[in-house]
Amino acid sequence: MELVKNIFFNTDKLIENTTVKISYTGKLFEEDSEEVFVHYGFGNSWDNLNEIKMERTELGFQAEIELISNNTLNLCFRNSNNEWDNNDAQNYIFPIEKNELALIVKEEANIEPAHKLRKTYLWSKKIRIAVYKLITYLPKIISGNYKRKVNN
Repeated sequence: MELVKNIFFNTDKLIENTTVKISYTGKLFEEDSEEVFVHYGFGNSWDNLNEIKMERTELGFQAEIELISNNTLNLCFRNSNNEWDNNDAQNYIFPIEKNELALIVKEEANIEPAHKLRKTYLWSKKIRIAVYKLITYLPKIISGNYKRKVNN
């Protein structure tokens, strides 16, 4: 965004469908105007033309406006004496960026608690050992070739 020395925003980019705070420290503030109004619209034809009174602070006049879906924000300022600051008839024009919608994919994780995983793992180990013993020792028991070692 092009910087203007006497207009500040509370954000580095103007994004559609958001609220933005404008601070104005231009000619009307320097001349100690009692009241200042921001006159604003959108696009080349100043759509949704509006004007709101700005609040005077130590840092300048401030106001919040809602940005609509358009390509530019157009501003000019006036005081209660109907004196205008319109950037030497050029107006103050700022680009508005589109709000990018990001597609968020949520994966459902079928992660069980650690103690359940541990129990499942232990049971699978026990089953493997039991199957191993059946395969190894059952034929020997049936044939009678199984001799148990006895320690004396």
